[in-house]
Amino acid sequence: MGDKPPIRTRSEYMEFYALQTRWNDNDIYGHMNNVVHYSLFDTAVNGWLMERGLLDPHTSETIGLVVETGCKYHAEMAFPDKVTAGLRVAQLSSSSIKYEVALFRNDEDTATAEGFFVHVYVNRDTRRPSKIEDTRRAAFQSLMKVGDK
Repeated sequence: MGDKPPIRTRSEYMEFYALQTRWNDNDIYGHMNNVVHYSLFDTAVNGWLMERGLLDPHTSETIGLVVETGCKYHAEMAFPDKVTAGLRVAQLSSSSIKYEVALFRNDEDTATAEGFFVHVYVNRDTRRPSKIEDTRRAAFQSLMKVGDK
């Protein structure tokens, strides 16, 4: 498999979003089930967008649809862990964005899980790709590391 890249730390992310594990996140093995990680990624990104007025899930003319996801798991999490999601943008095009999201357990500095997902922005009604508006684009650029802009 070759050399593994180092596990990312909090310093590599531009914004953070606090989350709380729930009782039903644990599976029969006593840890958070892997599918929950994807829900936390989605909650962190959409929560971040909504807090900044960049998304109203009921009325926004354009919405981001997930077209690709992935996750690497480094350590276990379980209820009642507190989770902080680190957010950054890896790629930004005219109608799509690739978010990178790391989940940090409690006060740990290294990621417990590292994931990504790609949103393609589409018109709510036609579901056809739509250009990312300037306000959203500026917010997304703020999540890019200086060398990536």
